[in-house]
Amino acid sequence: MRRSGKEEASAAAMIADIERLVRCESPSEDLAAVGRSAKAVAEVGARLLGAEPELVVVDGRTHVRWRFGGEPRVLLLGHHDTVWPVGSLRTHPFDVRDGLLYGPGCFDMKAGLVMAFHALAALDGLDGVTLLVTGDEEPGSPSSRELIEDEARGCAAALVLEAAGPGGALKTARKGVSRYEVLVRGRSAHAGLEPERGVNAGVELARQVMTVAGLGDPALGTTVTPTRLEAGTTVNTVPGSARFEVDARVWEAAEQTRVHAAMLGLRPSSEGAGLKVRGGQNRPPLPAEASAGLFERACRLAGELGLGPLTSVAVGGASDGNFTAGVGTPTLDGLGAVGGGAHADDEHVVVAELPGRTRLLTALVADLLTRNEAAGPGADRT
Repeated sequence: MRRSGKEEASAAAMIADIERLVRCESPSEDLAAVGRSAKAVAEVGARLLGAEPELVVVDGRTHVRWRFGGEPRVLLLGHHDTVWPVGSLRTHPFDVRDGLLYGPGCFDMKAGLVMAFHALAALDGLDGVTLLVTGDEEPGSPSSRELIEDEARGCAAALVLEAAGPGGALKTARKGVSRYEVLVRGRSAHAGLEPERGVNAGVELARQVMTVAGLGDPALGTTVTPTRLEAGTTVNTVPGSARFEVDARVWEAAEQTRVHAAMLGLRPSSEGAGLKVRGGQNRPPLPAEASAGLFERACRLAGELGLGPLTSVAVGGASDGNFTAGVGTPTLDGLGAVGGGAHADDEHVVVAELPGRTRLLTALVADLLTRNEAAGPGADRT
């Protein structure tokens, strides 16, 4: 690793690059905006890494990929799409004040992308490194999942640049996610003249919502949450159709299987009603054992760099790291910015943490590149 100005990338230089990406708004569902953002990511990355990336377009969504050298050994993973619609900069302008950087998508996760660029730029060589920046993580990576899994297979490690947890904690476990849509078919009728001729899809929906809400298991940390609901057309019509969506989160793969079977096993309780259930697993769990060796390695390196002790956290939110762990690749998440307010009005990054966390990432990639495989519990630490 070079002992140079690149390794000690100044906060000012990183702030300028973060501003460039934040000002290029990129809501996931706006494919044109995501395309513009991908070009901005490519420009910033090419300047720092000295290499042009490949723009990979799948189903209209633009992903950005750098591959260095031959056999891939370390995958760095992030996303450039956000939940913020175009125009959010008018109400949530980019700003730096009192040691905090503000702007839509800065924490989740455009600062993490800039950290990856600066960290890799500080290395002597990048042979064996792949950097993949996807454009559809927020809605569940519908077009990039296969790309992510293909890049992760065979790698010694996947390092995910999602934002850090509370207090700067690295994310060493994540819940798996399943999503469902339950469609209820009833029969419309006039609510005043002949309601008995109808089959009330809204009533059937209510019964199914209560059934679904009971599928969780607090002891295992399994949550099954009915979310968005729709039923009926007018106040004086028996609803002929209804629908609701379900978000399920689990720590264990067996629980994901159980919930899936229960969802597909739903049956109507009202005579004449019909049910259709669509959906399934979105992301498998990221278990603690998938990150244990990498977290231990990161702690050692942080100590050597004088960055203080690292902490870890298990979180209910999912990321693309769930996919990399799901194909058997050791995965460490939360290596991006320290801050808070993801998806919220106060989204922010702690500026003072940017250089140190970037140095840690540089050291971690360099350490992985010097070994044949990611360290696991009990692996060689010399």
